[in-house]
Amino acid sequence: MSLPRWFRAPLGAAIVLIGFSAGRIDGAEPLDSIRDHLRAGEFPAAKLLADQLPARERDQALAELAVAQARAGARSGWAETVRGIRDDQLRNGSLSDTPATIGSGSSPSVNGQNSASRPAAAARGGATAADFQSLIDLIKKTTGTPKPGWVDDGGVGTVEPFPGGVLIDTQGSLKKLNAGRGQRLNGLHASARAESGNRDIRRVSELRKVSLTKLERELQIRRAFDQEPDDAMRSLAGLSKVEYLLVYPDSGEIVLAGPAAGWYRDGEGRIVSTANGRPVLQLDDLIVLLRHAFGSVEPFGCSIDPRPQNLERLQEFLRGQNRPLKPGERDKWASTMRDLAGLQDIRVFGIDPRTRVAQIMVEADYRMKLVGMGLEEGTPGVKSYLDSIEVDAQGQVPPMSVLRWWFTMNYDAVQSTESHDAFAWVGNGVQVLSENQLLAAQGKRIGTGKSEELNTRFAESFTREFSALSEKYPIYAELQNVFDLALVCALLQSQDLPGQVGWQMSHYRNPETCPVTLGPAPKEVLSVVNHRLIRGKHVVAGVSGGVSVQPRKFVAADRIQTDQASRLHERHTSSPQPQGLESSSWWWD
Repeated sequence: MSLPRWFRAPLGAAIVLIGFSAGRIDGAEPLDSIRDHLRAGEFPAAKLLADQLPARERDQALAELAVAQARAGARSGWAETVRGIRDDQLRNGSLSDTPATIGSGSSPSVNGQNSASRPAAAARGGATAADFQSLIDLIKKTTGTPKPGWVDDGGVGTVEPFPGGVLIDTQGSLKKLNAGRGQRLNGLHASARAESGNRDIRRVSELRKVSLTKLERELQIRRAFDQEPDDAMRSLAGLSKVEYLLVYPDSGEIVLAGPAAGWYRDGEGRIVSTANGRPVLQLDDLIVLLRHAFGSVEPFGCSIDPRPQNLERLQEFLRGQNRPLKPGERDKWASTMRDLAGLQDIRVFGIDPRTRVAQIMVEADYRMKLVGMGLEEGTPGVKSYLDSIEVDAQGQVPPMSVLRWWFTMNYDAVQSTESHDAFAWVGNGVQVLSENQLLAAQGKRIGTGKSEELNTRFAESFTREFSALSEKYPIYAELQNVFDLALVCALLQSQDLPGQVGWQMSHYRNPETCPVTLGPAPKEVLSVVNHRLIRGKHVVAGVSGGVSVQPRKFVAADRIQTDQASRLHERHTSSPQPQGLESSSWWWD
């Protein structure tokens, strides 16, 4: 075996050319040969041997190579090696074995853009903070190698990042670069950054694809650099809706697809799309819902309920009103009524109440009740319950009633290809249900299992006009995003899609390595109670309810329909990651 020879070319970021034979050492097992190369610091040779191994052994060899590169301070090469480990659990293990010094320098590029970081601390000198991928791609295109060429093309030549620059193995052929060629490569490096797939993530896209598997990989790498997810990751590349779930077993990919654009924070503090003002999907929500889908068979949701003692006091107050109110007394009467109704209790079940998912459900439920009680304006076609009440033939108005309205999932169908590698769903996914509850002594509510006509009418109108309401009040679109993501996660679990691509979700499912942002848990809120004066008589109504999310029933085997029109198959075949993107890419248009 020939030993490496080093040569430094006069570039701003040095190029190191190495010629050697990376063949197997006689009588040695492949992993032993790779370890010999690692001990000698011959990372490209180790990489070349690793790439020739079967998948599992290759991942193991790359994991050892990544640790060796980290100890040598070869951060760029380390990141590229880690990206090549397909088994996310093994990748996670290699990251946990990575020395802390790897996090002291710059992070790898994300879609061609380096993240801000602390100064580099190279182990063997040289500038290791540079992003060499664009330069590597250009070198492969512009530098000749002995036949049969670069390993990417079926040959033996390799190009690898190195602490002092880029390692190039040309299978024993060493060509000294003169100053003119070095200057040419400097210029090519600058132009490559503009041509290597640096795309505008904030442009409008009718169908953006986000690889959940590759996103997890990039999150793992950032974690090793002690960095949080960037804004693009947190906003899932600007997806404002998820329309398809695509599976690619050969490449180990699970992909979400839907419309996307840039994003900004609106007046309510929501992250919304620049294209239509619709809230964009959030990484934290996806992680919370993944953990629920793979950790529990129970539904999740929330309930907002009046306190019995408050309802009892309100009943007594109303029974004592035996005379018509004078105009000057009405405001005080209404204020007293609301004070007696007091606070309602909030209960979140099935998930952590401190998560954003929980907060979305509670807010959406509360705001829906405000519309139903006429305290917040609806849209054309959605009339509040109180505005719908009319005096009956005997001149009577309904007694005080406690209505129950709650959100639940409602998809017309879930469709898939025959091979179950692409899925889509039909319907807006959100429905409002209703029930009338009797109010007994001590303020106890008794469920009837029935809904009177006016109550049903409001619930049905809210469901029917949900799209218009979502445009006016983005919180409802946030709830729809939660429902869609919950359905996606249920499909992943019920169809064992991670198993089909060899994905353990080891990072997403670990709260220690992949924490989500937590806020205060909602516990109580002012009661939603309102009244209306009809022919001198006051009609008073209160409301309870919540959100119930049960996605499993929509993904049962007998509920999934095969797409006979082959629309999903065409979408699947046209959506894999295109060639030529950066190795760090996790989304594409």
